[in-house]
Amino acid sequence: MNRVPMLAGSRLTVVNAPADSVILRPLEPGEAIADVGAAVRDALRFPLAGEPLEALVRRGGRATIVIEPPSLPIPTAHNDPRREAIGAVVDELRRAGIPVENQTLLLAGGLARRLAERDLEQLGIVSPEFARRFRGTVVIHDVEDPDLVEIGQSGRIPLRIHRSLLETDVIVVVTAAETVVHGGPAALLGASGRETLRAAGAYSLLETNASQGWQLAVAIERELSRRVPLIGASLTLNHPRLAGAARGYPYEQEALDRIAGSPLRRPFGLLPGWARDRIIRSVRRELSIAAAYGGPPSVAHAEALLRGVETRSAPLDGQLDAIVIGIPLTTPFLPRERPNPLLAAYLALGLALRMWRDGFPLVEGGTAILMHRFHRRFAHPTQQPYRAFFQATTRFGREPVELIEAERAAAGDSRAIEAYRGRRSCHPLLPFADWSACAPAVGRLGAVIIAGCRDAVAARQLGFVPSQGIGTALEMAHGRADGPPRIGFLLSPPYFPLRVTTERSQV
Repeated sequence: MNRVPMLAGSRLTVVNAPADSVILRPLEPGEAIADVGAAVRDALRFPLAGEPLEALVRRGGRATIVIEPPSLPIPTAHNDPRREAIGAVVDELRRAGIPVENQTLLLAGGLARRLAERDLEQLGIVSPEFARRFRGTVVIHDVEDPDLVEIGQSGRIPLRIHRSLLETDVIVVVTAAETVVHGGPAALLGASGRETLRAAGAYSLLETNASQGWQLAVAIERELSRRVPLIGASLTLNHPRLAGAARGYPYEQEALDRIAGSPLRRPFGLLPGWARDRIIRSVRRELSIAAAYGGPPSVAHAEALLRGVETRSAPLDGQLDAIVIGIPLTTPFLPRERPNPLLAAYLALGLALRMWRDGFPLVEGGTAILMHRFHRRFAHPTQQPYRAFFQATTRFGREPVELIEAERAAAGDSRAIEAYRGRRSCHPLLPFADWSACAPAVGRLGAVIIAGCRDAVAARQLGFVPSQGIGTALEMAHGRADGPPRIGFLLSPPYFPLRVTTERSQV
């Protein structure tokens, strides 16, 4: 019997895992690049394809630097190297002849809540030193901006983008390669209109061939490159290292044993939720990079993403019958908040269970066990669209066809749109996009069990099965399997890639 510490909300639960269970943990970080700025400068001077940045720049011209909110990995690290990368790009543009005053920093946040300019420093998107010295223009993208410019179409989907991507002499995309829809050309997608973003799905977050989000992002990149010189810098992040009492987690078995057997675990569980949450957030997470690539955003991003899969993934030999996933007490978007049930489901089904290559990690009809309390609490007013989504599922149902009318009503809700544009809430279409992101996993699974559920109505409303605790959930997984089930325990967060070997991938 293995004792596996799993994070469920702000609670640390030690699960007694069967001896033959599979403990899924990422590869331990290798050697890190110490000078991030130098690595980014070299990437832009010696790109994988195309011309270097200096050849694309017109002296005295203008530049638009496209960045994303660093929402991944979850939770946020204390020393995110993307901050240093942004500063290096600004300095490299200045050295090439574009003064800082002629540079525009475009934050492409997609359908998530729009941030304010002051949030860039407060949320760690840029460093305090950078915030003091940057004298250029900061623009926060608005998917409802009537001045978005249409540059083409992908099928029937219009490609509308922020005007600053056209009113410039060069575009530089600075991101980290997390998934096919996070980083690289997806940053350009994040600066598009709501129609494009709503259509940007992905079956796997690590494979481009079944991702419409990747295809749309590349289409925007292609259309833009015909009009404006375009280059990207993409970072490969190492999996974070934890400090203090959590050092060595999740890579070392000794760390798992130490945490599971700690005498402080029970007093920690007796603390109020806000105190546990504060302690968890205070654990220092060191984030470093393994590589930096330059070139057309799609080329640099694809290479960085492949390197990330190699350096961070957990190998899985054969599919599982069931998987246990811990869900942290945080939202997948910035600023961080307590997740409502739909966001908790998105973290597990739309994120963790879509980070695979070569094959889905569970057999057809398998079981996913989500460790979360599933309280229907919606931060007001920031999560008001999620409350409206739950009301819509009560009225219409949760199937995509049943929600079409509710989605149309949400897209036309002027008050909800005004709240999004006023930075008070996320876009009203975001809950529908999050639920669609869960569909690839839900369609392959036979059951989703919520271990420790305290709101059975919320679980059933999404088609999930509530259970009192992890023990009951594991018994239910045993009952659903034809024989002794093969159960995996995903040590997280942050979530990491899974390289799955199946019979199909062996052929």
